[in-house]
Amino acid sequence: MKLSTKGRYGLMAMFQLALEFGKGPIPLNNIAEEQGLSESYLEQLFSTLRKDGLINSVRGAQGGYMLAYEPSNITVGQVLRSLEGDMAVADCVGDDPSVDCSKEYGCATKSVLIKIKNSIDNVIDSISLKDMIDEVDCQEILN
Repeated sequence: MKLSTKGRYGLMAMFQLALEFGKGPIPLNNIAEEQGLSESYLEQLFSTLRKDGLINSVRGAQGGYMLAYEPSNITVGQVLRSLEGDMAVADCVGDDPSVDCSKEYGCATKSVLIKIKNSIDNVIDSISLKDMIDEVDCQEILN
């Protein structure tokens, strides 16, 4: 499994919002500049994140974006699923019940694929934006 730029850039932008949490709305150009990302691409990502309730937007001269919840209450899994969709390594183990696999019974790989998906879900759902900040803070202290 490989994350697309949507997932990676979205996570970077959400990390920046987490760093700025409590400071009010952050202009999109500030987020883009701090993380070295395209502002127009972030607009597209933020539209999805806002629709999914992970961020709020404020219009006007003092406007921008902010997290809808505290960084400790937003997981990497929520961000990635918002932008990437289901994190299944194969369609047959995803969350879409309409996917029909003709080889489901007697499939040699399905149980392995389910274990991989469950492991990925467990990891990304156990890491919050706050955990990401704490990890970076620890790295800076060590260096």
